[in-house]
Amino acid sequence: MVESPVLYHKHEGIVTLTLNRPETLNAMNEAMMAELERRLQEVEADPTVRAVVLTGAGRAFSSGGDQKRERHSEGQQLFFAGDLGGGVVERLNRCVLRLQRLAKPVIGSINGVAVGAGCNIALATDLRLASETARFGEVFARVGLVPDGGGTYFLPRLVGTAKAMELILLADIIEAQEALRIGLVNWVVPADRLLAETHKLAERLAQGPTLAYGLAKTGLYQALGMSLEDTLNMEARNQAIAARSQDRAEGAAAFREKRPPRFLGH
Repeated sequence: MVESPVLYHKHEGIVTLTLNRPETLNAMNEAMMAELERRLQEVEADPTVRAVVLTGAGRAFSSGGDQKRERHSEGQQLFFAGDLGGGVVERLNRCVLRLQRLAKPVIGSINGVAVGAGCNIALATDLRLASETARFGEVFARVGLVPDGGGTYFLPRLVGTAKAMELILLADIIEAQEALRIGLVNWVVPADRLLAETHKLAERLAQGPTLAYGLAKTGLYQALGMSLEDTLNMEARNQAIAARSQDRAEGAAAFREKRPPRFLGH
């Protein structure tokens, strides 16, 4: 039996999605991107999921697009019911959009090399925890290509235009500590602590107010392309929704009773 190109594991409201082609450093092909899209659709539809982790199997997060894939037949295969088809880039784009629009927090647990499209799908997660052995690079120019998977969107917003231009044009690979210094990741931890620290962060998020998290996350991303007036109106609408939630009632009760809140996620 062939193992799935994306492993799915759910425990206590936390779903871990693991890119699973370790023999290729988790290079992206159609089957992997189709399976990731299918799993993200399941996560969207499952109200019991309260946090998501995206990571890689073996010693890499992802080495980007599979340069050895068969391109003559690309985009012709459908992998699941409702599959919209398309090649690797089209499928990658849909996965990136789903990660951004998912109304639940997504943690990128960067266990190794994350370059090319592998770097950019990592940047599509909400919080990034990197192993000290992780490395990052917008290496497209090395093979005469341009960034895809949202690289030109995420990079300047995270590190500024000048640094983004440097990373794209020079195509250098940077170490985890440099990624932390420039704001590409949130935390760097020893390699042997990555799993435990990822789980600790995921548990913290899974115990939080999921509805409020989702509204805050989608609101933040929407505000990047909105005027101040439109942002204020959007925040007011989101606040009205959050104010009617059970988690808001629980938070207020916990504050009055001077105890930790027990959020239910709705």
